[in-house]
Amino acid sequence: MLNNFFHLIGSVSILFLQESGRITLLLWKAVLLTFQRPFNLKDILRQMEEVGIKSMPVVLITGAFTGAVLALQSYTGFQRFNAETFVGTVVALSITRELGPVLTGLMVSGRVGSSMAAELGTMQVTEQIDALYTLAVNPIKYLIVPRLLAALIMMPVLVIFADLIGIAGGYFVSVKVLSSNPYTYMERTWNYLELNDIFSGLFKAAVFGVIIATISCYQGFFTRGGAEGVGRATTKAVVLSCLLILIFNYIITALLF
Repeated sequence: MLNNFFHLIGSVSILFLQESGRITLLLWKAVLLTFQRPFNLKDILRQMEEVGIKSMPVVLITGAFTGAVLALQSYTGFQRFNAETFVGTVVALSITRELGPVLTGLMVSGRVGSSMAAELGTMQVTEQIDALYTLAVNPIKYLIVPRLLAALIMMPVLVIFADLIGIAGGYFVSVKVLSSNPYTYMERTWNYLELNDIFSGLFKAAVFGVIIATISCYQGFFTRGGAEGVGRATTKAVVLSCLLILIFNYIITALLF
């Protein structure tokens, strides 16, 4: 029994290291190919539209209701200590530092990451990626680099909008619903909000974008097993991206703060 246990631990560890190595090598190749000609500007812009513009509605809705709920919960809690004036500060700091980038990353992972994995997985099982090799086209350069750059660029942009709409949602609930003083709310927000809080959230967003694109493209690029394999790759891409976002969120927070 004990031998089986250690055998299981060893097998899982080896599998984890193998997967981590493949993902790291894929990311490294994509980074190197990013600076090599030709530059597929059209494909990059198309992926930026897919990652950014088409994700905007779900990100704005998430940000607005997150700010609204955070303001409501903070107000009812702070009311016990006569500290209602600090609701704006809590909403602004929580949104810009944590909730904005993390929730945006999770939503984009579900919407865009699954799409990337399914698209590349379908190309893999239908041998379209093999056809690119026969045409002397590097599939990493052609398929993965535009998605990686699009996610890296557009994730901070999405987080900026999520931060703005989240703070606006908190303002609406505090001022219009809970009858807080609007001047005090805005004063508390701007007095305690620093540029470091905003930039740390944007840095997190860029890292999350790289994670989403890398994991999703990796799962799709190495899909096996036909249509069923595409489904498994899509599920693994979303789940693994979400887990890594949460893990790296803690690591980056510990390093920055």
